[in-house]
Order: sequence, then structure tokens, then C-alpha cells
Amino acid sequence: MSVYRDFDQETLNHEYRIRDSIPLDAFEAAIARYGEISARMREIPGARLDQSFGPSPEEVMDIFPAGDGAPLFVFIHGGYWRMLSQRESSFMAETFTNAGVAVVAVNYGLAPATKLDEIVRQCRFAIAWLHANAAGFGGDPGRIHIAGSSAGGHLVGMLLAGGWHGEFGVPEDVISGASALSGIHDMEPIRLSEVNAWLDLDDGAVARNSPIRHLPAHGCPLIVSYGGSETSEFKRQTDAYAASWRAKGFACRHVEMDACNHFDLALELCDPGSELTRAVFEQIGL
Repeated sequence: MSVYRDFDQETLNHEYRIRDSIPLDAFEAAIARYGEISARMREIPGARLDQSFGPSPEEVMDIFPAGDGAPLFVFIHGGYWRMLSQRESSFMAETFTNAGVAVVAVNYGLAPATKLDEIVRQCRFAIAWLHANAAGFGGDPGRIHIAGSSAGGHLVGMLLAGGWHGEFGVPEDVISGASALSGIHDMEPIRLSEVNAWLDLDDGAVARNSPIRHLPAHGCPLIVSYGGSETSEFKRQTDAYAASWRAKGFACRHVEMDACNHFDLALELCDPGSELTRAVFEQIGL
């Protein structure tokens, strides 16, 4: 029986069981590299670690300044909304700060204890906090670029969405550029898959938290990418969002990274010579 598009339940679960897209040892190696490299980054002199930006203990960020007037690169981690933190998510800090870009790794509460509506609110509040406080560490609040991988790519989409800025006291163009890596932009198949065991989405939550349903009136330049070994649904999600972005007349660049997988794609940001990093630098204006 079809559950979503032409997928039965088993096939739909397989499409979103992204860990199975690569061997277990490759998955574990990528996650370990996140933590190992980020641990070294957190030893950089001048880093501001566990900076509080909101009322809950989970609302913290690691900040890596890059001098006065530096643009900001704000990274939102993945982990299917239920694992990882900002402590494993600053692996690109040295590459970007060496280029004159301040890096911010954002933390948020994890499912199932934290509902997706609240995760989105926390990420939006992080942007509002940075817009108000970036000058305190030399950052330029007028040049905030965001990026995220997997669940972080979904949260990038929710930061690009229209309609939330007034409540948080930021201008509609608070985001200058964005990169969504392997993002999920329509939450309906997530609701219907085994992933909903920890997200507990209903129809209303899907409607509120599907970026493709909340495209802004004015969009910034967007980079999208995914690994060659990812499932057809992860690729379709990105392709559909990119097509919708372009249909609104907004700039969107797809960076082909076929040699990467879902988990090592973001690690390309550690390499200043990688096609993905060069695209982000170009977007920032370097």
C-alpha cells in the first residue's frame, strides 16, 4: 500500500533512514571527525565558548571572531533533530576565520524532549541575538550568512522562511546568504516515516515547519548541495526546494559534490580549496 508518493511504508522508512546510505564505519568516522576537529577549533585563542543567547540552557553558541567588521558564517548542526550539538559543529572555524569570516556554531534543544516548533524558535532567536550583539565581537550584523546540514539544512530553510522577523525584531533581509546541505524542506514524508517516532509531528506542525511552504517575499542567494550516495528522497527534497526558490526569481546555485556522502559533505567546509567552500566564500564576497 502506498504511504507517500509511490512508496510503501518500508520503502519510505528506508529513504529517510539515511545512516544506511553508507557503511556503518564510514558513518562513525564522519561523526568522530566532527568532534575531533571541532575540539581543536575550540582551543583557538579568543573563541567565545558556550555563549548564552536565550533563556534555556540549550540556547548557547560557540563564537570564533575574525576581526572588526567581519561577516558571520553561522552553522546549524544536523543529527535528525535529536543528536549532536555546537561542540561538534565548528570544524570549519579555522578555515573561515583565516579568510576573515567569523564563525558561529549554534546549539538547540534536541527531540524528543524539545518539539520542532521550539527548535525553530531557538534558531531564530539565535539569529536575532547575533543581529543585536555581533558588533560586540567584531562581527558585521549586516552580513549574516547561514549554513546547515541535514536537519540543519531544514533549519536553514526555516530561517529563510517569511513571516517570523517582526516577532523577533529583525529586518526581513537579516540573512545575507545561505547554504542548505542535504536539507529536508517538506516535513510531510517525515511525519509518515519512522523519524516521527521522536519528532511527533501532526498536520499542523508539518504545515508550520515545512520551509517549501513558507518561501519569503524577498530571497537571498542560496547554495544547495547533497552527496552522490544519498537516497532519492534527500536529493528530491533539495531539488524541489531549489526549483521553488528559483521560481520566485531568487538566486540559487547547486554545487555538485558527487564524491561525498550525507555525513562527510559538511566536512568539505574545512578545505579552503573545495568547490563547496569556494562557493560559500564567493557568496560572502571574498
